Amino acid sequence: MKLLVLLSRFPYPLDKGDKLRAYHQLRYLAERHEICLFALSDEEVSAEGTALVAPLCRGGLVVHRLHRPGIAVNMARALATGRPLQVGYFHDVRAQQQVETLLRNFQPDHVYCQLIRMAEYLRPHVGQLPMTLDYMDVFSAGMVRRATQAPFWQRPVLALEAQRLLSYEAEAFGWFRHRTIISDQDRQLIQHPQRDQIHIVLNGIDTDFFRPQPTAVKEFDVLFCGNMSYHPNVDAAAFLAEEIMPLVREHHPAARLLVAGTTPSARVLALASAHVVVSGWVPDIRSAYAGARVFVAPMRVGTGLQNKLLEAMAMHLPCVTTPLANNALGGTHGAELLVAETAAALAAAITGLLHDAAQAQALAARGHEFVKTRYNWAGATARLEALFG
Repeated sequence: MKLLVLLSRFPYPLDKGDKLRAYHQLRYLAERHEICLFALSDEEVSAEGTALVAPLCRGGLVVHRLHRPGIAVNMARALATGRPLQVGYFHDVRAQQQVETLLRNFQPDHVYCQLIRMAEYLRPHVGQLPMTLDYMDVFSAGMVRRATQAPFWQRPVLALEAQRLLSYEAEAFGWFRHRTIISDQDRQLIQHPQRDQIHIVLNGIDTDFFRPQPTAVKEFDVLFCGNMSYHPNVDAAAFLAEEIMPLVREHHPAARLLVAGTTPSARVLALASAHVVVSGWVPDIRSAYAGARVFVAPMRVGTGLQNKLLEAMAMHLPCVTTPLANNALGGTHGAELLVAETAAALAAAITGLLHDAAQAQALAARGHEFVKTRYNWAGATARLEALFG
C-alpha cells in the first residue's frame, strides 16, 4: 500500500510524545508499505535524524521548515478565522501547496494524519480520499485544565482556545474514515456523539532499548523527566520540587531529586537547589532512569499516555503517579505502581519506597512485567495498520 503520512514535527530526536509515537509507527509500517512522509519542523533537522528516518520512507521524505515570521502570520490568520491557534501555528500556505503536490504525484492509497494540528491540510480532500486521523491526545481538555491554573490575565485567551479546540476536534471527526486515540480516558473527552467509533491505539515500549541496569550507581533518590518546556511537565516538576519533596525530606533529609529533560523553562530552572538538580537535555535518558531509586510522575494537567512511565517501568524503576496519568496507563495501585493525588499522599508513597527496598523491588518487577506484556509497538501498530484496509 502507498501510504502518505502527515506529521506536525519531524519524528526525531525522540524527545516528545508525538515524535516517539510517529517514529515507532513508521518503523513498523515501513516493513510492509511504501511510505511518503511529509513533516513540518520549526527547528533544523539533524543529519542523524534524516539518516534514521529517510530509509523508512521509500515513497519520499519532505520536510517543510516553519520560521517565526511565518508562524506569526499563520497564528494571526487562525485568530481572525476562528480556528484554534494550535492549528494555525502549523498550517502554512506554502506547506499546503507541497501537500497538494504530494497528493497528485504520489497518489496514496491511504493518508494517515497525526494530530488535529495537521487535519487542516486535508480539509480540501474530505470525501475524496481514504484518511485516518490520530487524535492521540485531546488538546481541548488539556487547555481547559491549563486555563484553570493560569494567571488571571491568561485565562480568557486559554478559555477561548479551549473552546475552539473542542469545536475543531468534533468537526474534524467527520472528515476522516477512521480515527484513533491513545486511551479510552481521552476518547471520552471528544465531544462527538459517535466518539465510541474512535479506535484505541496504544503506545508501545522498546524493552530491548529500555531495559534494567542493575549495576548502575543510584545518584538520585527521585527522578522526573520529560519535555521541560511543556506546561503539564513544568507544573508537575514544580509540584514535585516545591510541595512533595520537602515532605519526603522530613523523613529522608538527604533525598535528592533529578529533573531531566530537554529545554527546561525558566520556571523549571528556578527549581534548582542543593537538593534538586535540573539537568536539561540528557544525551541518553536511560542514564537518568538507571541512576534513580524512584520515578515520580505527579501529573495534574494534560492528557494522553505518559511515555515516561512506560520507560521507567521498563527499566525496573518503582513508579509513583497520579490518577490522571494512571487512568490512561491502566495500572493497578499497589500492584504495578503506586497512585496518589495530594502532595502528602505522594510524599508518603515515595517515602515508603525509599524506606523499604524489598517493597520497591517487588513493585518494580511487577511494573516491568506489566509494560512488557501490555505495551509493545508491534501489536499497537498492527491495530492501526488494520484500519488502512
